[in-house]
Amino acid sequence: MSEEIFDVVDANDQVIGRRPRSEVHRLGLRHRAIHLLVFNAVGELFLQKRSMKKDCFPGTWDSSASGHLDSGEEYDACVLREPREELGLELAAVPERLFKIDACEATGQEFAWVYRLEHEGPFRLDPDELSDGGWFKSETINDWIATAPKEFAPAFVLIWQLLNKK
Repeated sequence: MSEEIFDVVDANDQVIGRRPRSEVHRLGLRHRAIHLLVFNAVGELFLQKRSMKKDCFPGTWDSSASGHLDSGEEYDACVLREPREELGLELAAVPERLFKIDACEATGQEFAWVYRLEHEGPFRLDPDELSDGGWFKSETINDWIATAPKEFAPAFVLIWQLLNKK
């Protein structure tokens, strides 16, 4: 299987080139991603535990679904693709856009749009992408991040902080 190709972007999220995934990460180049937060009817958030096979932050807890945009792909197209690949979740429409995060250290130099969806599951977890997943109350996530922040992907911690400021 050939390596994924990502668009490399400038400080304004404008495409300036294309590079293989490994180079983008190794060189710390700015690129693009999405994060989807899936809440159920009682307000719990579904979190995924990243597979140990992942090149970035293996074994940490993260957004319900997240992923890089392929070269030439738009954010909204990616948010339809990633939940299908990771959770077996087919979305009929683009979920609600919450906010965009500028590329920074916490995101691994990713510009990231964060989306929100209400869904009850169940999900079919892709074992190459996720090793586990579960529903968590906001208070549980707050306490967990406060006591064990390293158990989470840094981008999720930032997203959670920004979400709770709103």
